[in-house]
Amino acid sequence: MSRAVCPGSFDPVTHGHLDIIERTANMFDEVIVAVGKNRSKNALFEPAERVEMLSEACSEWPGVRVQLFEGLLVDFCSANRVDVIVKGLRFVSDFDYELQMAQMNHQLTGIDTVFMPAAAAWSYVSSSLVREVATLGGDVEQFLPPSIARLTAERIAARLTGSS
Repeated sequence: MSRAVCPGSFDPVTHGHLDIIERTANMFDEVIVAVGKNRSKNALFEPAERVEMLSEACSEWPGVRVQLFEGLLVDFCSANRVDVIVKGLRFVSDFDYELQMAQMNHQLTGIDTVFMPAAAAWSYVSSSLVREVATLGGDVEQFLPPSIARLTAERIAARLTGSS
């Protein structure tokens, strides 16, 4: 059985993320969407909330499961018998960063990384840009699944009113 991991912070999960996950699910028997506890980001949602949102968003794909992870991705991959890491790329700058990570991961454990180009429709969308636009009052519904758009709007409103 081939098993891939799609890692990320997914804060919030966008249509671009889901496109990469779905395409990965079409290529591998099993896909683990690994939600990282990234301490360096100003998160909108707690890691457990992101796992819940992603689990709902990925429910139509039977070979996909969502799991929280902390620490090195390669350790997570080893513990879960993952064959390959799949990373979506939007721009050349993504490639520059991700190639270095892929080479380090391969040197540490021998695991390979597959780079998947983002669909043109979503290539300019990032979670951080969605958060910024939403915080400034912009409509981000077109970039997110409906339930996640609603939760994002609620969370932004709570932060702006100081009731989070």
